[in-house]
Amino acid sequence: MEPGKDAIVVEDLTRVFEDVTAVDRISFRVGQGELFGLLGPNGAGKTTTINMLSTLLRPSSGRAWVGGYDIVKHRDEVRKSIGVVFQETALDGKLTGRENLQFHAMMYGLPREERKHRIDEVLALVDLGEKSGILVEKYSGGMKRRLEIARGLIQDPKVLFLDEPTLGLDAQTRRHIWDYVEKLNRERRVTIILTTHYMEEADFLCSRVAIMDKGRFVALDAPARLKDVLGGDVVSLGVKGEEDCLDGTFRSLSWVKKFVRRGRDVNLTLENGERRIAEIVTLAQQCGATVESVRLREPSLEDVFLHFTGHTIREQEASSADRLRLMMPHRGGRRP
Repeated sequence: MEPGKDAIVVEDLTRVFEDVTAVDRISFRVGQGELFGLLGPNGAGKTTTINMLSTLLRPSSGRAWVGGYDIVKHRDEVRKSIGVVFQETALDGKLTGRENLQFHAMMYGLPREERKHRIDEVLALVDLGEKSGILVEKYSGGMKRRLEIARGLIQDPKVLFLDEPTLGLDAQTRRHIWDYVEKLNRERRVTIILTTHYMEEADFLCSRVAIMDKGRFVALDAPARLKDVLGGDVVSLGVKGEEDCLDGTFRSLSWVKKFVRRGRDVNLTLENGERRIAEIVTLAQQCGATVESVRLREPSLEDVFLHFTGHTIREQEASSADRLRLMMPHRGGRRP
């Protein structure tokens, strides 16, 4: 697989840390001007993938091209053609917003006149022109993320990597960041790879999404087509009691395409869900179960993730955190 006209081409990319395979032979292409998402829980390998594509981490095996350049053989050329917004902030709080951008532009070797023009342009793009003289330590979380996006754009990159750009922000601020990212992609045609574990973020922003779990891609397509895989509506029940009868009854129904139980929560995937709700409740009651809640909805990317992996993103994040704690040395030199 050669780079061709695509902005990013990845072939069997792998990264191993000691005995842990963080990224396991992933392959994909991202077209020019595309907004592509890597969706998955913490520990899925999303950030490791970004670090390899931005030349911060050398692959264990496989190949990749960014902007037409090999990420191993042409690291300097790759770095000149990309912008990166990391999960952790790298802003200097004791400098103003403009001073942070000036420092970054100088590091990239932009001439003085070009620096001023580019800084004014990116500040306007993220609506921080009037706030550019304020110390960054006085910025809100959303303003800092916008400034980091502006910094990632300072060298006019062909490809922009956004690693969990709205992590830790409130819902309203997160939506504002979505609007800036969508506008940037639509109006400037900047190719963007975005990592996230927020389902609604990937659904709203990305033209295509790769669902990533334990270092591998389990699905890759447009969000709408991924949800179509489930083939119908989702009826969610909150139930209590008689699990065996209830599960056996629902699993035996020919019009139930998928049945998933999580404790008291039961999800049924079926066509024309609104027509089946009364029958579903009646069947549950005939089993002696108490129906505490009923909800009809369209499939979500969370349902897709569950369909392909057998667990939710929250469950996978919890298990990843447990594994990390077991790997960390316990205080006093002994593990629990």
